[in-house]
Amino acid sequence: MGLIEGKSMELKTPYYVIHKEELDSNFKKLKDAMEKHWGNYIVGYSYKTNALPWVIKHFDTLGCYAEVVSEDEYNLAKLIGVQKNSIIYNGPIKTKDTFIEALENGCIVNIDSQREIEWLDEVEKAKRTVGIRINFDIEKMCPGQSQCAEEGGRFGFCYENGELSKVVRKLQEKNVKISGIHLHTSSKSRGLDIYRAIAEMACKVQEEFRFDLAFIDVGGGFFGGLSTKPQFDEYLSLMEDILSKHFNKERTKLIVEPGMAVIGAPISYVTTVVDVKDTEFNRFVVTDGTRTSIDPLMTKSSYFHTYERHSDKERIPKQVICGYTCMEHDRLFTAINEPELSVGDKIIYDKVGAYTMCLTPLFIKYFPDVYVEENDELKIVRNAWKPEQYVMNSMI
Repeated sequence: MGLIEGKSMELKTPYYVIHKEELDSNFKKLKDAMEKHWGNYIVGYSYKTNALPWVIKHFDTLGCYAEVVSEDEYNLAKLIGVQKNSIIYNGPIKTKDTFIEALENGCIVNIDSQREIEWLDEVEKAKRTVGIRINFDIEKMCPGQSQCAEEGGRFGFCYENGELSKVVRKLQEKNVKISGIHLHTSSKSRGLDIYRAIAEMACKVQEEFRFDLAFIDVGGGFFGGLSTKPQFDEYLSLMEDILSKHFNKERTKLIVEPGMAVIGAPISYVTTVVDVKDTEFNRFVVTDGTRTSIDPLMTKSSYFHTYERHSDKERIPKQVICGYTCMEHDRLFTAINEPELSVGDKIIYDKVGAYTMCLTPLFIKYFPDVYVEENDELKIVRNAWKPEQYVMNSMI
């Protein structure tokens, strides 16, 4: 890894910057909230949110477990040196070999499919200890806030239709220890009501099944790094009030699996204006960045952004900021009545660390450089891909 001193040094755009001090400060707020409200806890960093090797290794050094949902992510955690029993293995597409290995290594494994139940027959009896992911009607509990509304979520074993009860009985017949429950649910709001519902469901399940639980896994989906949104302390305080009525803090760990909450805010994407053109309809400002690098699914309507202009210019009624791709809808935003942008000016997009690097397509250009900023110095932690990296492992 090379070191580039001084942020003023000209770097080749586009590139990402991980602001380490902001990342660490935000993560400390999460840990402080966990310590305050449930001292017996585990933070599992969500690999799917951003699995850049520097990022996942850094969260490992901060004491996080690796929260993984596939064979590839499981093996990546091992490759970067995560301790063999510091992995949380979730999701419905585990492979049989890694499922068995994870249990034998003492990992936290939350089952999410019928085939995993059958695989338990091939696990040493003493190692048959699992968590169960629970599917429940979050839309009914939080109207208008769930992602799937009347269609319902597809992960876990359904509480309402009795599927969870069947799975519990089947596991008990196999002498499998149920050590935890996993209640992560996706929401549109990321609001406090979602976590109130999760905590209430955990208590409801405990009342019915009387488990001897080593952990409650509430998943992720929190806000983080935004002063205008709910803070970690608010989420944890709310869940503490509910969960502590049915669970002993010293006996049962609380697991959180943040992704966006800890990695979304502290990453920026730096681009440069490469051309300006006028048409009958618009002034188009073309940059060497692309919307697909900060909004891969192209669902957002606005982005946090700032400018670095070479000089002050007159205001322009309308400037359409575009990316480098050949897609007409690679338009990032429209600047209304703002100073004129010229070739060489920079546009910096902030809070773009979640679901960007892992979803960015290899379309027209390849992965850009990534730097870590600390003490006003930049250290490169991923070199931009070139054609040599693109054809690697391909047969020509």
